[in-house]
Amino acid sequence: MTSDQFRRNSENYCYRHPDRQSFVLCQRCLRTICPECQTPAAVGVVCPECMKEQQKAQSPAQKKAERRWSRARPMAMAVSGGRPIVTYAIIALTAFVFLLQLIPVLGPQVENALLFWAPYIYSEGAFQPWRLVTVALVHSGFWHVGLNMLALWLIGRSLEPLLGRWRFLTLYVLSAIGGSVAVALLSPLTPVVGASGAIFGLFGALLIIGRHIGANITGIAIILGINLVIGFIPGFNVSWQAHIGGLLTGLAIGFLFTRTKKKSQRTVQILLLAAVAAVLVALLFVPVLI
Repeated sequence: MTSDQFRRNSENYCYRHPDRQSFVLCQRCLRTICPECQTPAAVGVVCPECMKEQQKAQSPAQKKAERRWSRARPMAMAVSGGRPIVTYAIIALTAFVFLLQLIPVLGPQVENALLFWAPYIYSEGAFQPWRLVTVALVHSGFWHVGLNMLALWLIGRSLEPLLGRWRFLTLYVLSAIGGSVAVALLSPLTPVVGASGAIFGLFGALLIIGRHIGANITGIAIILGINLVIGFIPGFNVSWQAHIGGLLTGLAIGFLFTRTKKKSQRTVQILLLAAVAAVLVALLFVPVLI
């Protein structure tokens, strides 16, 4: 094809701007559109007319979800490439600690140094508050760590890019603390290990945020319900106390995030997160006061 023939072919130019050369087609009507006329779609791009028709065909529920999502977007922080870096880092660190647990002699020492047991909080001369968090790094076996990290990977891929790295990390840490606090209050003489409290916190936050933006949360609710029930079945040796504590903490933080998602509310959000941490610490002193 000669250059003259190319210039005479209108299909090589945007149908809305005949003076603009383009090689991109609307994925619905297949007309040529320039960058200004392109709107990203699920597959490819669409032209302005097709976008209007698509919006008219939306159900009321879809329109409501779209509005909520657009309002929730300011809550998201810029995450490089959308990759859940914090999620991967937590998984890598937890896996490393689990490998240390497999080493003879060293393994039991690592577990004993990181697990949570309430007397380490209340006994004189043995105050070790870091165990409230480090409990999430040690696990009782391959299936225990494997299922927890699988759940973290599945949730973190969606939740971390939405919240941003620091919010996601704060949610994970505070949920782990919430699980430990619940164990201290409800089963103070039981030593526990595992990231279940933190994982349930992520579930709780995802439940609240998903509901806020109009997402279908039925699947999340079902999985959450099944895991909660398993904690009460004899023989599973699961700390339901940590599950409940982490879940309640995650629900509270998820609600907090949905109500302070604007950039102008960042200071308020930080103060409220600090208040959540303060409440968890205060709850630790309930047994002492009683």
